[in-house]
Amino acid sequence: MDEYEIFSSNAASETSDAAAAAQTNQKYLLFQSGGLLFGVVADYVVEIITNHTVTHLPLVPDYVKGIINLRGQIIPIVDIRNLLGQPADSADCIIILNIDEVMVGILVDTVQRMIDLDQQKILPSPSSECRKLVSGMCSLSDGQTMLAFDCAQLLGSSY
Repeated sequence: MDEYEIFSSNAASETSDAAAAAQTNQKYLLFQSGGLLFGVVADYVVEIITNHTVTHLPLVPDYVKGIINLRGQIIPIVDIRNLLGQPADSADCIIILNIDEVMVGILVDTVQRMIDLDQQKILPSPSSECRKLVSGMCSLSDGQTMLAFDCAQLLGSSY
């Protein structure tokens, strides 16, 4: 084996190691609701809007705040605080999510930032009570605990 082949095989293994690490990392959008820090996989996030009028609907569950008309598309708005059993707030920050081709907005207190997170650091939720919106949790480098928001549960369960 000559010197070029050794260099090529080392470079290839380093490239595959970097690719494997990149595959376990995923971008999360961090937001706060009811004093808790959540992270939602960035692939679900369509946009973040504020100061949008929510039209209230009769005969819908309490956690459905209403609907909005966003560029001609009617999108239901879910109040995360209500789902967590916390008192309502005058939050006006809405994260629009695309979950399996269904558009839904979640009303949150604040949106913080986008982070890259190693999927292997996310641990399962300790309590089954938390699992209606949370698929796991992890500690962030700044000492905060992030709850991994479970988008599938948002659509798949009735509360």
